[in-house]
Amino acid sequence: MRAVHFGAGNIGRGFIGETLAANGFGIDFVDVNETIIDALVERGEYDIQLAAPGQKKIHVSGVTGINNAKHPEKVVEAIKTTDMITTAIGPKVLKIIAPLIAEGLTARVKENHQPLDVVACENMIGGSQFLKEEVYKYLDDSVKADVDKYVGFPNAAVDRIVPIQHHDDPLFVSVEDFKEWVIDESQMKNKDIRLKGVHYAPDLEPYIERKLFSVNTGHATVAYTGKTLGYSTIGEAVKDDRVVDQVTRVLAETRSLLLAKWDFTKAELEDYHAQVINRFKNPYISDDIARVGRTPIRKLGYNERFIRPIRELKERGLDYSALLETVGKIYHFDEPQDTESQKLMQMLKDEPVKDVVVETTGLKDDPDLVNEIVASIKAAD
Repeated sequence: MRAVHFGAGNIGRGFIGETLAANGFGIDFVDVNETIIDALVERGEYDIQLAAPGQKKIHVSGVTGINNAKHPEKVVEAIKTTDMITTAIGPKVLKIIAPLIAEGLTARVKENHQPLDVVACENMIGGSQFLKEEVYKYLDDSVKADVDKYVGFPNAAVDRIVPIQHHDDPLFVSVEDFKEWVIDESQMKNKDIRLKGVHYAPDLEPYIERKLFSVNTGHATVAYTGKTLGYSTIGEAVKDDRVVDQVTRVLAETRSLLLAKWDFTKAELEDYHAQVINRFKNPYISDDIARVGRTPIRKLGYNERFIRPIRELKERGLDYSALLETVGKIYHFDEPQDTESQKLMQMLKDEPVKDVVVETTGLKDDPDLVNEIVASIKAAD
C-alpha cells in the first residue's frame, strides 16, 4: 500500500510518516522544501529518535519525496493510484494545496474507483472537512458526484509534541514518545484500512475538545504564565510551582467542562491531565515560550482554546477564574519576533482595552464577560 502525505516537516516525518510506515505503507512525501525532498528521494529512509529515557531510535524506510512546486504532475500521478492521502502541513497551507489535490482527485476518479480517504492531521477542529470545502472549489461539476461517491474526508485529532531541534541530518527528527491519532470513522469511505496505533471513533468531537482544552490550553497556559515570570523556555517554566499550580487550576476547570459535556469519567480525565502536565515536564523536550505563545490573537479567538471553554463554563455556571487569569496574561505577551504579538501590543496602544478585547475575542454579545477580561488584563499588569 502507498500513501501520499503533504508536509515533510517534523510532524509529517516524525508522527504521521512513522505511523503509516509501521502499518506497511510506502510514502510519497509532498513538500516544497528542496533539501528535505531531495534527501528523501536520494535515501528513501530516515530515523526518528524518541525524546524519552533511552532515546530509542525508529527506522522508517520505503519513502520518497515529490517537490510539488517543481513537479505537480508527479503529485497528480501519485494521487491516481494511492491508498490514502494525509496532511500535516499547517492549517493555513490547506488552501494552498487544495487545487493540486482537486486536480489529482479529478484524474483519479476517471479511472480508479477504489475508495480513498483524505485525512488532514492538523492542529485545528474539522481540518479534513475544511480541506474538502477548499478542494471542491476547484472541482468541475462533472466529477463532483464521483468524488462524493469514492473519496472521504474524515476529520482527525492528532497529538504529539515535537521539540525544537537542529540536526546535521535534514531527515532526522526527535519526537516525544506519547502520540495520539483519532479518526472519525463515520466520515470514511475506505473502511478496510484500519491503521494500528490509530483510534477510530464514531464521534470525534469529544476527543478533539479533550485535546484542545487540555494540551493546547495547558501548553499555552504554561507559556503565558512563564512569560510573565520571566522565563524563556517551557522547561524552565514548569520547574516553577507557580506555573504548575496555574496550569493545574486551568485543567481542573476545563476538566469540569469536559465532564459536563461528554461521557469521559472523572478518573480517566484526571489521569489524562496528569499525563499532560508530565509531558510538559519532559526534560528531553525543549521548547521556547516565544514559539508556544506565538499568534496570541488567534489563540484569543471566539472558538479557540481559552475563550470557548470560558464561554461554555459561564453558560453552565461553572468556575473559569484560572482561565480568565491566563487570558489576562495573553494581552501582555510582548514578543518582538512574533507579528501577531506586536500587532496586539499596537492595538492596545491605539484603542481602548475594551474595544481590543471585543475585537480579538468576538465577545460582542457578552459585555459582562468582556468587562471581566478587561479586569483580568489590568490585574496582570
